[in-house]
Amino acid sequence: MALDTSQDPSFFSGNHWLSFSVYLLAFLVGLPLNLLALVTFVGRLQRRPVAVDVLLLNLTLSDLLMLLFLPFRMVEAANGMRWPLPFAFCPLSGFLFFTTVYLTSLSLAAVSIERFLSVAYPLWYKTRPRLGQAGLVCVACWILAGAHCSVVYFIEYSGDNAHSKSTNNTCYLEFRKDQLAILLPVRLELAVVLFGVPLLITSYCYSRLLCLLSRGVSRHRQRRVAGLVAATLLNFLVLFGPYNASHVVGYVQNQSPMWRSYVLLLSTLNSCVDPLVYYFSSSGFQTDVREQLKRLVEAWGLWRQTNSEKLEETMERDRKVQEQGSLGV
Repeated sequence: MALDTSQDPSFFSGNHWLSFSVYLLAFLVGLPLNLLALVTFVGRLQRRPVAVDVLLLNLTLSDLLMLLFLPFRMVEAANGMRWPLPFAFCPLSGFLFFTTVYLTSLSLAAVSIERFLSVAYPLWYKTRPRLGQAGLVCVACWILAGAHCSVVYFIEYSGDNAHSKSTNNTCYLEFRKDQLAILLPVRLELAVVLFGVPLLITSYCYSRLLCLLSRGVSRHRQRRVAGLVAATLLNFLVLFGPYNASHVVGYVQNQSPMWRSYVLLLSTLNSCVDPLVYYFSSSGFQTDVREQLKRLVEAWGLWRQTNSEKLEETMERDRKVQEQGSLGV
């Protein structure tokens, strides 16, 4: 069966270096920020576990998982969007990439609900530990996102996909018409269920939260909540919005839009923006991050001082050896 000829040609016009650059930027920026967040959340949960930290730790682990598999996509981009690795890694990397993208939208919606409940019903919220519920929500988010994104495996292993696997050596880039007949409706469902619904929930919760905090709270807390809302909406509207819009357009046009590859790159950058959500999530997290950074700076200074002293000792020892050699001559 012939391939659909209306594929996104941008992958094959030299723009693979743009993909490589975005992946590399996301990896270099997102990895250290999320590792710092991981250490901070683990420390906070050991001292005083709260539900929102469980949700944010889950989001951090999701970002780290995506970042750890980004090198696979870097190799693909550097190879002109041809897949040079064993084919088994192709659906795996795609499955994890898309799962973590949609896990982010679900997790951000869960965080918005937690933030709203903590402000709208403070007495009820404080008297009811929600750690177990937060854990169940994390599991449910993984199952929901993973179940939808398992379509990657179905498409890659469906029917006679030899053209994609052996002739062009591409990974989840080219589809036959019968594959698109399955994939386009699934993409539309992804846009509605895993993006549209979380966006509506998040928008409602944060709009109500801003109204509740518009009076009677400190300006510092208002600024912090405003930063949390801004970072969250940046994720939804700027990084995820265009990509999910491509699902709707693709379903209407019955083909993948030509610009889909570009907006997909925006979704990769969510791992760099999520740390802003963590930072504005609570003043306690901000304090803990400053402490972690202070320790890193102190450790760096101690390491430099130790190496400097060792270097001076080595140079002094070499100088004495040279002097002794000169006297012997």
